[in-house]
Amino acid sequence: MLQKPESGGLPIPQAEGEMDGGHDGETQALAASRKVAPSPLLQESPEEDLGAVREQGAAEPSLAPKGARALAAKTLTRRRACRRLDRTVAELVQFLLVKDKKKRPITRSEMVKYVVRDLKDLFPEIIARAAEHLRYVFGFELKQLDRKHHTYILINRLKPLGEEEEDLGGDGPRLGLLMMILGLIYMKGNSAREAQVWEMLRRLGVRPSKYHFLFGYPKRLIMEDFVQLRYLNYRRVPHTNPPECEFSWGPRSNLETSKMKVLGFVAKLHKKEPQHWPVQYREALADEADRARAEASVRDRASARAGIYS
Repeated sequence: MLQKPESGGLPIPQAEGEMDGGHDGETQALAASRKVAPSPLLQESPEEDLGAVREQGAAEPSLAPKGARALAAKTLTRRRACRRLDRTVAELVQFLLVKDKKKRPITRSEMVKYVVRDLKDLFPEIIARAAEHLRYVFGFELKQLDRKHHTYILINRLKPLGEEEEDLGGDGPRLGLLMMILGLIYMKGNSAREAQVWEMLRRLGVRPSKYHFLFGYPKRLIMEDFVQLRYLNYRRVPHTNPPECEFSWGPRSNLETSKMKVLGFVAKLHKKEPQHWPVQYREALADEADRARAEASVRDRASARAGIYS
């Protein structure tokens, strides 16, 4: 769809409030939650996480105030630990993408030194999740080049969703970004506020208005390409003050992909089956049935016309 821009610099930001070392309690919480930590890309915002903690504490009337506070504090610590793990995965993805521009092998020691830092005990989990995001979102395969020296390279697959996903008119990384946005929209009830889309980009390590070597200017790509090419609809939300806008699926996305395919994409990122989200899964099944009926109707009409002229 678009030409890839030239490579940029190597900004590896450190998450706010983090310092090297001194995270013993937080690291324990990370280790406890590493098997169930979901993809950060379609999660709610930290503010919503805090609200969920308050609701959880309020939903335990049988607990004494001290016990409720302890439960809320434990839950909040675990959520913060998961968010830190998510940020580290996103930073490692960006680090690998930028280092790959030099076409030299990337070593484990580099990744630990510049990104993973004091979470090195969780390196296998972090690099496994980074590899999944590289494949499904950006279209790159992470391969271990040398087991003895722990070196890795990226291979550009260009089609991150498989051979059946040949539409949506874009190269691998931009196709992955579009699928991320379509997935967010679908999981939010078929529309997503503009602020939610920008927040998702930030969790990917992509700043909406800052140049990115894979996407150019991401906000411009979304507003001038995805919207103008009708992959996304963009409209003002009525009765909002201050004014807010939202995204929804455009007609071209409805033609070139389906809710079931996008739900499958989301499920892969979260290491779950599509049935894990029963509401969206039922909606996707209904959409598949509607598509099948529409295709059958087209075939029947074509057969009828062929019979008339035979």
